[in-house]
Amino acid sequence: MSLSDPIELAGQPGTTASLPRGRVALLFTVSLVTAAGNTAMQSVMPSIGTALHVKDFWISLAYTWSALLWMTCAPLWARKSDKRGRKAMMAIGLTGFIASFSLCGLALWLGLNGFLSGVGTLLTFALFRSLYGGFGSAAPPAVQAYVASRTSREERTKALSLISSSFGLGTVIGPTMAPFFILPGIGLVGPFAGFTVIAIVVLIALRLRLPDDSPAYAARGDVISAPFSASSDSRPRPSDRRGENTEAEPMLFGDVAKVSWFDQRLRPWMIAGLLGGHAQAATMGLVGFLVLDRLGLRGDPGAGAQNIALVMFAGAAATLFAQWGVIPTLRLGPRASCLWGISLGAAGVAALSVASTLHAITVSVAIISLGFGLFRPGFTSGASLAVSRAEQGQSAGIVASVNGAGYIVAPAVGVWLYGHNPWIGFGAILALCAAVVVFGIKGMTSDAALMHGDFQSD
Repeated sequence: MSLSDPIELAGQPGTTASLPRGRVALLFTVSLVTAAGNTAMQSVMPSIGTALHVKDFWISLAYTWSALLWMTCAPLWARKSDKRGRKAMMAIGLTGFIASFSLCGLALWLGLNGFLSGVGTLLTFALFRSLYGGFGSAAPPAVQAYVASRTSREERTKALSLISSSFGLGTVIGPTMAPFFILPGIGLVGPFAGFTVIAIVVLIALRLRLPDDSPAYAARGDVISAPFSASSDSRPRPSDRRGENTEAEPMLFGDVAKVSWFDQRLRPWMIAGLLGGHAQAATMGLVGFLVLDRLGLRGDPGAGAQNIALVMFAGAAATLFAQWGVIPTLRLGPRASCLWGISLGAAGVAALSVASTLHAITVSVAIISLGFGLFRPGFTSGASLAVSRAEQGQSAGIVASVNGAGYIVAPAVGVWLYGHNPWIGFGAILALCAAVVVFGIKGMTSDAALMHGDFQSD
């Protein structure tokens, strides 16, 4: 029987056919709260920029430094999670999100109330946003690696699609809840305060409810937790303890070789992720400004925020439908999800380029989001299935880094091109989508080969 057989895996101490529901729900929530908060922020930032009298390009550029830090730090946190445990890295990521979100909200409140100039507000916002890029990047690869290292190959795509769908659900919740947080005295920065409180609650639940996990290395001796980790207990961890820790990752004899961005197994998925990620980031980065322009709402930031939230809600619902409905129903594999998803996303971008009413914009964004809702889980699970179980942490870190790379310049460049000539902006996005299709057809491993891949250490 192959080591990738789910029945045999279920008998091993390190893997199970599926994770306990309560644990999946907690991991799901960790991803959901950050996605909801960030989407809520994106729904109000165009209106905040208008109120601050700051050009659209500079609003988009304010995310650049954070995205660069994310791309750099995510793989480092992923390797650290191999040694210190996934739970510790999730806690660090949530703490980074809480610190960044609360301080960014404070900076914007000071700017909107005249205590800081528009430029000073954006510089301060960018500084505090970097906390999310530097420390918030610890959570996503830890969540992905936690799931991937505890499920069989046959279950992995389904499990990772479920976790990916937490981002889809978060993007539904974010713009839906954002208007309810816009309260007197707080105004447009209300979503920052609201989601900071929610994240604090999730962090407490994580520390109390998720079992501590052991490092995936052969030396099980005395493992001293980092002083900033979720578990500061420095007592020795027994090698064969009954209870929750028996589901820790299987121990590996010797250190795991470092996985490179240019690893031949990951290369086609990384290329697809970079190109498709830039296309998605550029598109979603300009949607809010497009709504303000084509509906004539530049002079009414409050109404603009509500319409942007409505459009983003429709897009998020389509993303959720893709991940909860289309992928499991059609049983799409990683390659099929990527290619069909990016093609559908391109069709939506083409429709958005000519949309001029709220209805047309909403439908276009829904089609775009449906496409990328298929593309993202395909890219993620493809990268996971391309490597061995021992390399899941590193693969997750590289995937998180690629996801962050798309937000370094793509939103700002997309908005800049849109502002100068919308046809050039949309044309560049469509070219990126077409490149994904070409590289995908030529380089991606077939779904059948991925599902039945046999790795010596998997």
